[in-house]
Amino acid sequence: MAKSKNNQPDKTNNENLKGFDIKVNEFGEIITSHKIDQINEFLDENVQDKKLEQNPPMEEE
Repeated sequence: MAKSKNNQPDKTNNENLKGFDIKVNEFGEIITSHKIDQINEFLDENVQDKKLEQNPPMEEE
């Protein structure tokens, strides 16, 4: 049986995310309860960009 990879970090509760809701309507449009600029600011502060790492880990085959 194939091994399942879970690349998602553990979920944590964050005060800044209270009341955040995201949906996709029937036309494929993303509807959020926060403005995109607020979401991007939160992600910039709380999520590390893997592409900007100095020495990314070597991939094993």
